[in-house]
Amino acid sequence: MRVVIAEDSVLLREGLARLLADEGIETVAGCGDGETLPGLVAEHRPDLAIVDVRMPPSFTDEGLRAALKARELVPGTPILVLSQYVEERYATELIGGGAEGVGYLLKERVAEVAEFVETVRKIAAGGTVIDPEVIGQLLGRRRERDPVDTLTRREREVLGRMAEGLSNAAIARGLTVTEGAVEKHISSIFLKLDLPQAEETHRRVMAVLAYLGR
Repeated sequence: MRVVIAEDSVLLREGLARLLADEGIETVAGCGDGETLPGLVAEHRPDLAIVDVRMPPSFTDEGLRAALKARELVPGTPILVLSQYVEERYATELIGGGAEGVGYLLKERVAEVAEFVETVRKIAAGGTVIDPEVIGQLLGRRRERDPVDTLTRREREVLGRMAEGLSNAAIARGLTVTEGAVEKHISSIFLKLDLPQAEETHRRVMAVLAYLGR
């Protein structure tokens, strides 16, 4: 597995590279600014790009913009965005660009090495992982007549795990129910959120976006 890392802190960038190397994951390139990232992705075609949200020169959203640009240049490139703080709009904007192979984590999660490496592999394989704190903050916002409010407690639990990038089988194991029961809950979620089957939309992605407050 090959990754590119965009992080302005040399210490963190090298630390991530060493951590991943210990797990057999090769860092093929690194940079300290967002402007360089798209070119590195186009050149190396990595299995994953790990990107800090806030990078030079303004330290606002250069990293996110660079990640989205890299994904335009090399469609389908898995992206893991790291952030120091919970920034809701970055999470929803990242997912809005296509939820397969994307992740948004707080930097503090890197210290949980085993879980972080598992997340890296999951996103590289096309999964979606959103930091639980981001999900919790987004859920705290209430909107009038929000269709998500019509979901049962169990349906919310299922949808929350969908937002974390879990498969139906993983959700079933986590909730100690059958996979068939999970599928029924998901069908009910689609119905309540008014998400009919359509070729041009991905209902699972749309449901997660609704859950995240889009």
